Amino acid sequence: MKKLQRPSFDEYFMEIAKIVAKRSTCTRRQVGAVIVKDNHILATGYNGVPKGFKHCDETGCLREELGVPEGERHELCRGLHAEQNAIIQAAVFGISIRGATIYVTHFPCSVCAKMLVNAEIKEIVYMEDYPDELSKEILKESNIKVRKIPEQ
Repeated sequence: MKKLQRPSFDEYFMEIAKIVAKRSTCTRRQVGAVIVKDNHILATGYNGVPKGFKHCDETGCLREELGVPEGERHELCRGLHAEQNAIIQAAVFGISIRGATIYVTHFPCSVCAKMLVNAEIKEIVYMEDYPDELSKEILKESNIKVRKIPEQ
């Protein structure tokens, strides 16, 4: 009998986050997030503008036009981040994410880090770095476990 090659849960949920990222409408970076508890998916999110808004490929990217470096001036973006959309999706459907793990394709920015702390996420698993020093400090001070896994 042939032995199955099953992915680990980290591989499984990160692959799903990568697929979720493909729905992103951001012209700079596609990010996906999956919130999981007890190995069950609670919510997903990708980065993009609010529901019903014109996408950035139609309106242009103000941060790009102004030459804003990565990890700075998040308030200039019309879109929401993947983590924010996943938290919002859970709230809309009345799903508690307290004590959950979030799998996200990129390290969270400082705004998302603060939201994840207050949402009582217990662990962040990510693949790609993001240059936001404040986020690193926030997460270092928090009780959230942060793990980087290799790109798949």
